[in-house]
Amino acid sequence: MERRYLSLLGLGFFGLSSELAPEFRLSLFTQIHSILFHGKGGYDYHTLYNMPVWLRKFTFKQISDFYDEENKAQKSAQTSGKTSLVGKDGKVNVPAFKNASKPYQNKSSYK
Repeated sequence: MERRYLSLLGLGFFGLSSELAPEFRLSLFTQIHSILFHGKGGYDYHTLYNMPVWLRKFTFKQISDFYDEENKAQKSAQTSGKTSLVGKDGKVNVPAFKNASKPYQNKSSYK
């Protein structure tokens, strides 16, 4: 079945062909989902859908950069040489746990 357009030029005149439309639509909804999910309730769907493209891309980049920096900080903290209380296998590191859980010794004069 052949599609008929009101314009003889078709959708390609406006820069969006019928072959590229699904890809752009998926990209749009993926970006909206990411901002909604990682924005932690700061935005609602209709606000993001109607947001100007430049502002939505800026917001997406800012959230992405924030989480990238957070992941980088977590990885550097894990590899900083400190002994972790829980090993990579999920088991408790007993010597580190004993050192970390020494009883609090209050040296005040209150009795």
